[in-house]
Amino acid sequence: MLFFNSKKYAEETEKKRGKNPDPRDHSLAMMFFLGILATFPPFRIFLKLRGKRVSDLAENQASGSDQVPIIYVHGFRGGDYTTRMMVEDALKQKGDARFLKVEADLTGRIKLTGCYTGDKQPIIQLTFKDRIAGYQAINYYLSFILPFLSKKYVFTRYSAVAHSLGSPCVVATEMRYAKRKNFPHLASCALIAGPFNGVMYLGDIPNVNRLTESGRPSMMTPHYSYMLRHRRDFSPSIRVLNIYGNVLDTTNSDRFISVVSAKSIRYILAPDAVYYQEVEVLGDNAEHSQMHDEPFVIGILNRFLGLDKIKKGL
Repeated sequence: MLFFNSKKYAEETEKKRGKNPDPRDHSLAMMFFLGILATFPPFRIFLKLRGKRVSDLAENQASGSDQVPIIYVHGFRGGDYTTRMMVEDALKQKGDARFLKVEADLTGRIKLTGCYTGDKQPIIQLTFKDRIAGYQAINYYLSFILPFLSKKYVFTRYSAVAHSLGSPCVVATEMRYAKRKNFPHLASCALIAGPFNGVMYLGDIPNVNRLTESGRPSMMTPHYSYMLRHRRDFSPSIRVLNIYGNVLDTTNSDRFISVVSAKSIRYILAPDAVYYQEVEVLGDNAEHSQMHDEPFVIGILNRFLGLDKIKKGL
């Protein structure tokens, strides 16, 4: 019988971390405990007891409301290695190796290193220290990190590049805070391997769910239903790129996220979006934990974000 191989998923997502884990990471038990607290809103008061603590070691070259930073967001069990190659290639396109790294944990500690640059599209890499964070926990991360960064660096709009579980969280966060003036809002978002309507064998059995002719999934998870109900809170002016994978085996998936789950966000966002593009990656390079490092995927991202024009001097 087929089942979700969480051990294999963990092995795949840990590959690029190297043999020596970051000593600042919380223990597995602590990460799990904090993740549980963040998952249930009534318990989040315990996470806020110590208040926000900021360690600012970063250079602030300049800031302004006309800037639209590009913020890279990883997913469950991810880390800085998840978005590293995408960030590095974006910096090459810009011709500037400087970027802002933001490390945060669920208790409100935020560490800033690197540089917030003065150009139109500063690069920001988010790293969640408590990596065993599900959908609600990542949403909680974004709920306090994004307004903090917006206030500190005086930007009102941003572009998001999100992998895996980070993708539905970026979308849901925009919907949840759509009417908040002190919250930054999306200008564009690139979503990679997003589990918008379930993860394989955890609410999404391969080849069971179907998309109707209109693109509506036959079965919906509670998180998908939330986004569907709040689709009017996602501004039509937001440009959307959705990239998903199919390794061409019998599961019609990237080995962890089904094509149906990844494509289901189209039904919610595409009808009203000023720009919506969908890209399917096929074959071995379409594996879930590989796509964020694929040159083909990164090239599409950079074109979508307009970074290729910087390199060409356009």
